[in-house]
Amino acid sequence: MAPDRVLARPLRAAVVVFTALLAVLAPLSRVYAAPDPGTVEAQIDAAWRKAEPIIEQNNLVNSQLAANKAKVAALQKQLQPLQLQVDMALARVSDIAVRLYKSGPASGFNAVLTSGSPTTLIDQLAMLDRLASYQEQQISTVAAVRDKYLADKKTLDDLVSQQARQDADLAAKKADIEAQIAALQKLRQQAYGSGQGTGSLRPVACPAEYLGGAAGKAAQTGCAQIGKPYVWGTAGPNTFDCSGFTQYAWASAGVSLYHYTGTQHDQTMRVARADLRIADLVFYYGDLHHVALYVGMGWVVHAPAPGEVVKMARMDEVGPVNSFGRPR
Repeated sequence: MAPDRVLARPLRAAVVVFTALLAVLAPLSRVYAAPDPGTVEAQIDAAWRKAEPIIEQNNLVNSQLAANKAKVAALQKQLQPLQLQVDMALARVSDIAVRLYKSGPASGFNAVLTSGSPTTLIDQLAMLDRLASYQEQQISTVAAVRDKYLADKKTLDDLVSQQARQDADLAAKKADIEAQIAALQKLRQQAYGSGQGTGSLRPVACPAEYLGGAAGKAAQTGCAQIGKPYVWGTAGPNTFDCSGFTQYAWASAGVSLYHYTGTQHDQTMRVARADLRIADLVFYYGDLHHVALYVGMGWVVHAPAPGEVVKMARMDEVGPVNSFGRPR
């Protein structure tokens, strides 16, 4: 057999195998090149439900840490004058002690000779003794207050140390969250390109009707943020996460809310679905890790997730509703 025919057979066999592999792999490559939008959204929702509770916990720890550091600083300011009072009182007692020492037997005898009356000397020494006792009492009182503040400061210092460790742990998780978000963004771009998906950010009037007072102001402020990007851990004015958005909306009406969904739930009065009013808060999921602003006619405005912007949505399409709250 000719050598070229001997080489041709393996070559033809390799071509057949390679063609077969292409036939198998081609459908898979087409699936990943054009992912189904519904599938992508389901994956994004599932991943984000895992990530958002960590973000909200980070908000809580950061807020608590900042508040406790402020308390430590305030206590430190209170301790300085208290310590100064103790030091000054001790100095006065020291002066009195020196005077008492100098008025020992010899000086006492001289005082009797010069004063002409032992009673006068006894009265003088008794007065110095009473003065010393009064100064000691003052020292004890101020020192007791100082010691209480020191004990409170130690408790706060320990708490700050613990929260700092928690903050560092959450910061370490941040990299993982950002990696997840980056992967989800790639999936979004594959499904939709660089846009924000289908539909309008503001498909109906927002809010649904005019409302005066604090609630009206909060709703109007919330609606005015539509289109601004979601960035976790932020509360405006240019970027928001979910609880930062509701905090910002109600702050415009003079109502202070904590930057944490769980605390916002505790700060608000529970209302029934049938009693919902514009600017009430809608809490989602069993662990309350998402919150939205109700704007009427079954619509809410919320900051959904990284890669998205503040937008309107049907209230029941955001996720499983947990409860409703009305800021007070």
